[in-house]
Amino acid sequence: RLLAVAAAVAAAGFALPARAADTAPAWTLDRLVSTLAQHKSGRATFTETKYLSIAAQPVESSGELLFVAPDHLEKHTLSPKPEHMVVDGDMLTVERSNRKYTLALARYPELGAFIDSIRATLAGNRFALEQVYKVALAGRGDDWTLTLTPLDARMLKVVSTITLDGTRDVLRSVAIRQADGDHSLMRLQPVPAN
Repeated sequence: RLLAVAAAVAAAGFALPARAADTAPAWTLDRLVSTLAQHKSGRATFTETKYLSIAAQPVESSGELLFVAPDHLEKHTLSPKPEHMVVDGDMLTVERSNRKYTLALARYPELGAFIDSIRATLAGNRFALEQVYKVALAGRGDDWTLTLTPLDARMLKVVSTITLDGTRDVLRSVAIRQADGDHSLMRLQPVPAN
């Protein structure tokens, strides 16, 4: 669950307004990562649908995501139940039901690796990203899909793939497929900067 939440939080850094198409070089992984890394912060609203084996119906939630470079990620869930998650540096803090939990990412290597890989994407660090995932890019700048498959066997036992879909520098969705068959789809809508 924490890995799925971390991906949702990290998506805030991708959900930024698109710029006009250009005639620059071909759309490659380097170009995508570089394009996404140009933004030092971002905000988006989200609607997430989780398909869980323990639930008879899909579980829906909505709220807002925020990213501030280099390592601050937030997920504010407003519905159905308020929850606030913050990744700041090497700490994850979760607030829900008037309780606050703080976890050191160093104590959860799979979660730490997952979050660090998202940070690597946001920072434009392809090398760091490829240390944790097999990375595959399909499509063109106006319609791309980035698929991340964990390289670490322990992480692969939790998350099978993370699929990010977008247009230029705008992430439109994040899909997470877990090893147990559960999966989620988060749709994003950028919030314009003030």
